Amino acid sequence: MRAAILGIGAIAGMHARALQDIEGVELVAASCRTEEKGLTFQSQFGCTWYSDFKKMLSREKPDFVTVATPSGAHYEAVVAAARKGIHVICEKPLEISLKRVDRMLKVVAHTGITLGAIFPQRFNPVVKAVRDAAAAGRFGSLAVLATSVPWWREDAYYGAGRWQGTRALDGGGALMNQSIHGVDALIWITQAATPGLLPHENPVESVVAISAIRGHDAQQLEVEDTCVAIVRFKNGALGQILAATSMWPGHLRRIQVGGRDGTAEILEEQLVAWRFRTEDVEDEATRVKFSTSSTSSGGAADPMAINYSNHTRNFEEFVTALRTGQKPPLDGFEGRKAVAVVEACYTSARTGKLSKVHDPVL
Repeated sequence: MRAAILGIGAIAGMHARALQDIEGVELVAASCRTEEKGLTFQSQFGCTWYSDFKKMLSREKPDFVTVATPSGAHYEAVVAAARKGIHVICEKPLEISLKRVDRMLKVVAHTGITLGAIFPQRFNPVVKAVRDAAAAGRFGSLAVLATSVPWWREDAYYGAGRWQGTRALDGGGALMNQSIHGVDALIWITQAATPGLLPHENPVESVVAISAIRGHDAQQLEVEDTCVAIVRFKNGALGQILAATSMWPGHLRRIQVGGRDGTAEILEEQLVAWRFRTEDVEDEATRVKFSTSSTSSGGAADPMAINYSNHTRNFEEFVTALRTGQKPPLDGFEGRKAVAVVEACYTSARTGKLSKVHDPVL
C-alpha cells in the first residue's frame, strides 16, 4: 500500500518510521511548505517532498495518508484527501473543536473513505492490560479513574512563530495537546466496563474544570498550561484529570483505575499497582512483565522523547482494517470522544459551571 504524510512537523518522523516498519506499506511522499525541512525529510526517508499537499495527492495517488499538520489545520487536510477518495489516519486531536470534527465526519461519511484516529496509548501494552481487566469486570463496580500529566515545556516551545499555545492552531494548551492522551485512555478503559453504550456514545457524562496559566508568560501564551477537572462517567464512576506543562522539570504520566474489587496504577510504561480481591493465575506474570521502570520519559519535558512503537501498532490496526474492508476500532467517531471531553472542560473552566459532554447527532 502506498502511503503519504501531510505535514512535516516534529511528529512526522515518527509517522515515517512507523510506516516503514509495516510490511507491505511504502512511504512515497510527504508535504510541507518549507523547502529545507522538506528536502531533509525526503533525503532521510527516501520519499518525494511536495510543497503543495493537494498536488501531492493528485500526482502520487496514495492509498492512504497520515495527517501531521498543526491541530487546527487537520480539517482541511482530511477533507482534501477524502474528496479524492484517499483514506486518512489523523493525529490527535482530530480537530480543535467539535464543530470542526463533526464537519469532518460528515465529509468522510459522504465520500465513503475510512478515517482513523491516532491515540498511541491505546496500543501501549500496559494500558491495554488495564483496559482488558476492566472489560473482564475485574475491578468490580468502578469507583475512580484518574489521569495525571505533570509535564513541563520550556518557554521556547510556545515561542514566536510556533503554533503551539495558539487558539487558532492548538485550540487549547496542556489539556488539548498533551493530556488528551490520558483523557482518551480513561474513555477507552471506562467504556470497556460500561455495557449498553452505543458505539458513538461517550462514557463521560459531565465535567467540572478550572484552568490557568501558571508556568509561562500569560502575555505570550494564549491558552492554559494548567488544568484540573473532575469527571462523572455514565456508569456512576468519578474521575480526575490533571493536565500541566507548568510543572518543572516534568514527571512521568500516571493512570489510576480502581473499584470495589481491584486497583491498577500505571506510571508511563510501568505497572506499579495490580491488586484484585480475587487473584488470577496470570496476575503475578502481569506484575513481572510490566515491573520494569519506563525506558522513556514519555514526553514529560521533551516532546520527542517518546517511543514510536505504539504509533506503529496504531497504524498497523488501521492498515489491517483497510486490507480487510473493516471499520478500524479507532475510527473518527471514536477519536471524537476525547475532543468532546476536552471541549466540555474548557466550557466549564470559562463559565464556572458543570458542563455536559455532547455526543454526535447522527
